[in-house]
Amino acid sequence: MTKYFDNPLERLAPEGVKVPAELRVGAVRITPATVLAPMAGVTDTVFRRFIREMGGCGLLMTEFTSADGVVRWRDATAKRYLHFFEDERPISSQLFGSHAESLAEAARRIEAHGFDMVDLNLGCPAKKVVKCNGGSGLLRDLPAIRQIFEAVRKAVKIPFTVKFRAGWSEDELVFRELARMAEDCGLDAIAMHARTRMQGYSGQAHWPWIAELKTLVKIPVIGNGDIRSPEDARAMVAETGCDAVMIGRAAASNPWIFRQIAEHTATGTYTVASREDRYQMIRRYFSLLVEEGHPGAIGRMKQFASWFTHGVEGGARLRKAIYDSREARQILDEVDRFFLAPKLLEDAAAEGDATRTVEAMSPGCYDSDNCNG
Repeated sequence: MTKYFDNPLERLAPEGVKVPAELRVGAVRITPATVLAPMAGVTDTVFRRFIREMGGCGLLMTEFTSADGVVRWRDATAKRYLHFFEDERPISSQLFGSHAESLAEAARRIEAHGFDMVDLNLGCPAKKVVKCNGGSGLLRDLPAIRQIFEAVRKAVKIPFTVKFRAGWSEDELVFRELARMAEDCGLDAIAMHARTRMQGYSGQAHWPWIAELKTLVKIPVIGNGDIRSPEDARAMVAETGCDAVMIGRAAASNPWIFRQIAEHTATGTYTVASREDRYQMIRRYFSLLVEEGHPGAIGRMKQFASWFTHGVEGGARLRKAIYDSREARQILDEVDRFFLAPKLLEDAAAEGDATRTVEAMSPGCYDSDNCNG
């Protein structure tokens, strides 16, 4: 499924509406009321720490993790997913699965591992997850969800939350019943991606569903879907009355978004990243992958290249250079060359130094008008 925004709407919020400065979920204080959405293949510890460095994010969430893998604990993938550093707090671990006993035991281990919160995934639309009755696949089995809610709530004392989609399809909406059930079972907050499973990431998130949730329950409601900018975050709060906003895809292409929301809330304006900012951002994230010894560092660099170069003039050339690279060091060199070459050219031209001009442009030239081959 494509995760790019589909004809995004321009949303406006009335003056004075702000993203809440704080959200309390059980005993956990989240400041500001912004949440990094759990994203498979994205929100590992490197990316989470990277977002924390950028500033402005109230709560970090792990990639969704198989409850069965946590229970077995011999699962190397589960162990990697559950690794976190103290500076990532507050942090929530998200689990997926379909068996109440397994999810309850996994939640106990999450609590013992030191996480601040535990979350249940009822939103993932991926076929391989749905086929196992996990993620949004469970939205067609509310009795099973109730059993899971009750078992996990009984198993842990830390805040327990759930993230879900509105339903399987527009003909099978269950968010109303699901929200009431969550509150009845003692969950501490709910988050909804305002699309159905059948929508995937297409069309528009239907924010009025989030607004309706606010009228149905007293526990905090976190809104998710189509927040691409600080203006969108304010507009969601204005239109829905939600207690916090959760951001996924936009955080991958614009890691500054949480800081921008905090800045916009405080001052009414925010700083747009410059080319230099983007260079430093890309280099910092890629360097963290190398420093951390990430087992899939090269693949992750190539994955993020398309997001991080979004909107950068000539970005397609950098993406190709990264995709063609075979080593992490080579990728870092390509990033340096792409962003530094224009500056070196300007300096060389100002000084009339033809030699420096040639050196600046080779190898790996990114200026198609001044490069042969």
